[in-house]
Amino acid sequence: MPNFLRHLPGLAALAVSVAALAISLGAIDPKPAGKDAAVGSGLFDEAQVAEIGKLSRDYLLGNPEIIRDAIQALQAKEEAQKADFQSQAVTQHKDALFGDASDPVAGNLNGDVTLIEFFDYKCPYCKQVSPALEALLKEDPNLKIVFKEFPILGDASVLASRAALAAAKQEKYLPFHQALMAHRGALDLGSIAAIAASVGLDPQKLAEDMKSETIEKQLAATHELALSLSIRSTPTFIVGDKVMPGALSIEELKGLIEDVRKGS
Repeated sequence: MPNFLRHLPGLAALAVSVAALAISLGAIDPKPAGKDAAVGSGLFDEAQVAEIGKLSRDYLLGNPEIIRDAIQALQAKEEAQKADFQSQAVTQHKDALFGDASDPVAGNLNGDVTLIEFFDYKCPYCKQVSPALEALLKEDPNLKIVFKEFPILGDASVLASRAALAAAKQEKYLPFHQALMAHRGALDLGSIAAIAASVGLDPQKLAEDMKSETIEKQLAATHELALSLSIRSTPTFIVGDKVMPGALSIEELKGLIEDVRKGS
């Protein structure tokens, strides 16, 4: 090993390795920290910079778990940063999330905990979690659920969301919503009309109400709100100030609700 490397502090050597890893992953631009910059700094000559690069590469190749650990650490940091951002965003958009009178709701309107769901009727994970939400409504008399129609999976999703919001005008949003979630076939005007009739809706009135400009604006506002919260997938739940994506189990949902009740 060249003598100059024996005098590099441990942290400096680690920094070199991390920098090499970051460059290899595309996390940083190598140009500002490249050979010319290193040589120009006066710390190392050209041969020393080349040797450091070779040793860093050899070390990473000989210890590939460092790359895995670094990626995991980076992901954990990014997830923590996103959670913090979303928590702040929930507070910032509190009125739009919890106080929008146009949003369909279920459960206890004066409940001590509000659970918000952003969902899509074509999303298989939303369908998977729907029975858990139905069970929570039956089991928890102090729970309020706010439904945020967030159709992101194509025209059929938008059509279903427009129909669901139109169903609210006939005061049958919840049974129609649950029937749409239970449906496992195509979502088109024909199937939507059949589902509507099965829960006691007037299909003709529903079709007319679906054309409402108010519904169009509501869907656009929900989409904008979701983007403001960095919500880009369904289902995504908000309980308290936590934003939780994915098909959570009923146990996980109960845990989130209990945390809010405990004030944690």
